[in-house]
Amino acid sequence: MTDSKTLEAYIAEQRFALMSNPDCGMTHYNLGTALLSTRDFEGAENEFIEAVRCSPNLAEAYVQLGGICLSKGDVEGCLAYNKQSVSVRAGFAEGYANIGFVQLQKGNVEEAIAALIKAVKFNTRFVQALATLGNAYLFAGDVDKSIEMSQKAIEIEPDFAVAHNNLAIACLEKGDRKKAVYHFDRAKGLDYPVATEIEAEIEAVRKEL
Repeated sequence: MTDSKTLEAYIAEQRFALMSNPDCGMTHYNLGTALLSTRDFEGAENEFIEAVRCSPNLAEAYVQLGGICLSKGDVEGCLAYNKQSVSVRAGFAEGYANIGFVQLQKGNVEEAIAALIKAVKFNTRFVQALATLGNAYLFAGDVDKSIEMSQKAIEIEPDFAVAHNNLAIACLEKGDRKKAVYHFDRAKGLDYPVATEIEAEIEAVRKEL
């Protein structure tokens, strides 16, 4: 689905398939993801709802519904759908990662850490979950754990800007100024929107080095 014509053809193909098999959850799901690509959020939402009606254990559809809720600012709806995703599929890392992200947004740091630990347990190379867990540990004041998780993230994906930003903050907390400057520069060089107060602190440190 690299261009609009290909995408339109794919959507038409999925709609045609549903005419002969309207209760195929995976076809509804595939159509929903294609409609998301066209930014038809309402149409996509309807298809994902149909997907879980036909296939109640289709965890990915619950995650997509959660994402649509989040785009509307419905944090509680997002959380509920992601909780549903892990209830229908044990060990579903993406669902746990999303639960952790939302709980962190809500300020529920302990709940966020618990969910994110599960996410990285079930997928040890889940870079986004590792970085979010590093951020959660920062909020919890556990700087060493934060550094450990963020370093794991950049070992897997060296240019993961969020992890570099987290490391910059954590290294500042630890007093490791050279590393703080290094990771800050990496994050900024990767176009991460660094916080102005952190940038000011880093620039003060840079002058002292």
